[in-house]
Amino acid sequence: MGRVGLQVLLAGLSLLAVPLATACSREAVNVQPDRIAFVSDRDGELDLYIMDADGTNIKQLTHTPEAQWNPRWSPDGSKIAFLILEVVGDPYAGSAIYTINTDGSGLERLSPAGSRDQYPFWSPDGSKISLASLVGNNWEILVMAADGSNRTSITGNAAQDFYPCWSPDGKKMAFETNRDGNWEVYVMNGDGSGQANLTHNSAIDGLPNWSPDGKKIAFNSDRDGNREIYVMNADGSKQTRLTSNTADDYVYSWSPDGKKIALASERDGNREIYVMNADGSMQTRLTNNSAWDGLPDWAPRK
Repeated sequence: MGRVGLQVLLAGLSLLAVPLATACSREAVNVQPDRIAFVSDRDGELDLYIMDADGTNIKQLTHTPEAQWNPRWSPDGSKIAFLILEVVGDPYAGSAIYTINTDGSGLERLSPAGSRDQYPFWSPDGSKISLASLVGNNWEILVMAADGSNRTSITGNAAQDFYPCWSPDGKKMAFETNRDGNWEVYVMNGDGSGQANLTHNSAIDGLPNWSPDGKKIAFNSDRDGNREIYVMNADGSKQTRLTSNTADDYVYSWSPDGKKIALASERDGNREIYVMNADGSMQTRLTNNSAWDGLPDWAPRK
């Protein structure tokens, strides 16, 4: 892709305030929250990386000219679902979902040819993947089997629906949509029924992430002037701001024990990965270079 093309892509992605951009909560089974997957252009292209949860032992997983995006660990920790963006400057044109083993082997495409898929999320039992896909003129939420088969739309609204994040028990999904004329966080049952607005705010709200116990949802909002991280109860009550910076902060993943949250922030002049306690305290920078580092997804315990 080259540095110029990469800069064009990142500029285009930065304009995608909505949908905001990878990890939902997962079942807390047998696990050790010791690794984080992320995307970086530190070697000139946007590739997938893994690091320990303290920012050490960084390992590059992919080495391709196409941009990688939105890594998501499978619940058993053996695979990562992610996107390959096939058109420079437009992340929603020709984007496909792939999986890869966590040692970098076994690359497999799940999206059919010509698809425009986004935001893969594994179901807590690992049998399904939810995603957003362009159907006609609208982005709809689909569910498919973990091998990419049996793709089924579960929304089908005259609006744009994105970011379908499973609840830890697999019964619900939180997602973001513009069906009310602005972007809100909604929740629905796993079959698409019972769709309900949780945020009810005139700001841009999105990036919903369930806590591992299913009691809270972290999300992003610009209701205070720039993008900050908030948390609310799973029913939408008690919406509370966790970060307060002049730069934008983006929430992506809870640790499996629910004690920490991984985020990306531009507070130091370029995007870097941070972790903080679930109450917003102890915000600690994990990456520290001139590259673009973002989209952190915390590994399940094993």
